[in-house]
Amino acid sequence: MSLKRQPTLPTTSMESFGSSIDRSSVALQLLERIKSALICGELQPGDYLPSETELTHSLGIGKSSVREAIKMLQAIGIVEVKRGQGTMICREPGEPMVDPMAFGMILARGMTRDVLEFRKMFEPAYTLQAMENAWPEDHVRIQQTIDAMASAIANGEQTAQHDVAFHRAILRATHNPMTIRVGETLIQLIEAALETSMQTLPEVALKDHRAIYAAFMADDAEGVKAAIEVSSESWETNLTYAE
Repeated sequence: MSLKRQPTLPTTSMESFGSSIDRSSVALQLLERIKSALICGELQPGDYLPSETELTHSLGIGKSSVREAIKMLQAIGIVEVKRGQGTMICREPGEPMVDPMAFGMILARGMTRDVLEFRKMFEPAYTLQAMENAWPEDHVRIQQTIDAMASAIANGEQTAQHDVAFHRAILRATHNPMTIRVGETLIQLIEAALETSMQTLPEVALKDHRAIYAAFMADDAEGVKAAIEVSSESWETNLTYAE
């Protein structure tokens, strides 16, 4: 498959996009073909897709269907439409207008034990990743969230946002866009429960954050995991996760 890497119209055929497809599934089919091309290395981040006319001809569908497909791909952050240049595969994960992964997890949030098990697995992993990748400014940011929580608790003004800020600061310290995206989705799922815990057990949350960060600063992987385990046990109450 010959794809352009510059914003000029391609001159070769687009065999890899295959034959005509059903209009009703055009966006999903186009998504699958782009994914396959990316996996095979025939398409690279930063490449431009064939023009609307070429896609119309190669897929055997109308221009309106192609436009709908492109809008869907743009909404989930796969492509970027550059006016006067064309439709480009995003160079790196960005902030999609619609996040399918987030919606999928939100729809499943009724299975609260599944969410809890996922958090127990994922939080130690991203915290250790952050411990390896953190920059000096990340340490400053994490400490600031702890100080802000302590101040808010002292004034009786603590909210879930003070708890969330700590976890977001650690997520950002991973400097890994995929980890951050999954972590942000998880935070959305547990934010309501964090609000409950911050109103009922704020001092426990603060103590847990301090213990996690103390091990984090000491590059103590086992200490980090142990502190997170203690935090999980104190957080898992009938106020946060009901059966």
